[in-house]
Amino acid sequence: MKCVSWNVNGVRAVLTKGFLDYFKAVDADVFCIQETKCQEGQVEIELPGYYQYWNYAQKKGYSGTALFSKKEPLSVSYGLGIAEHDTEGRVITAEFEEAYVVTVYTPNAQNELARIDYRMAWEDAFKAYLKKLEENKPVIICGDLNVAHQEIDLKNPKTNRGNAGFSDEERGKFGELLEAGFIDTFRYFYPDLEGAYSWWSYRFKAREKNTGWRIDYFLASEVLKDKLVGAAIDAEILGSDHCPVILEINI
Repeated sequence: MKCVSWNVNGVRAVLTKGFLDYFKAVDADVFCIQETKCQEGQVEIELPGYYQYWNYAQKKGYSGTALFSKKEPLSVSYGLGIAEHDTEGRVITAEFEEAYVVTVYTPNAQNELARIDYRMAWEDAFKAYLKKLEENKPVIICGDLNVAHQEIDLKNPKTNRGNAGFSDEERGKFGELLEAGFIDTFRYFYPDLEGAYSWWSYRFKAREKNTGWRIDYFLASEVLKDKLVGAAIDAEILGSDHCPVILEINI
């Protein structure tokens, strides 16, 4: 099973920048996107052979997720089932025979950590949601988690310490997720690889200089460890300030 995740930073924009070419070439079994920034009826994508599922934010031009699958899921749900967390279209859960696939666009803590309290509440609710799913079957989580976990996961850790995406609070919550039994699949295969990033600022030629952050992930339940086949970051794929990340798993 080949899974791809990509924060497209506006699906309508990325469609004009080669998205469909990449989609066809990568030939994923499940392809998830985040930050779609569209409402229902604003975009129609022809993806022959795929079932499509969209979760829209109430706020126009903001957030949003989608999941495309070759195989029809047994069930699909939207959000966490908690009203305060389910207005921004951030989560889709697709249930398959072997596992759940959850795509997520984690809330940004914002400048000066203006939204950190909400972010912490979200993290606790999301972890509880995943563990509840896990009572039934293993879980694969993908998406923009808006945190670089360790110093190796961003170019300039010292100058970014305490900033949104690299605050002690956010990194701590990511650590709690791993301690709860989820594997960072990229680090499982490449524990010491430096310079592997999935997001770059549009400013200061950051991508050209590879001054980036790894904030897009595939996590998997510990019981799936022996089924992991490979993980990759498609850093050469343009069209967004993020690039796609990939997981291959034998299920």
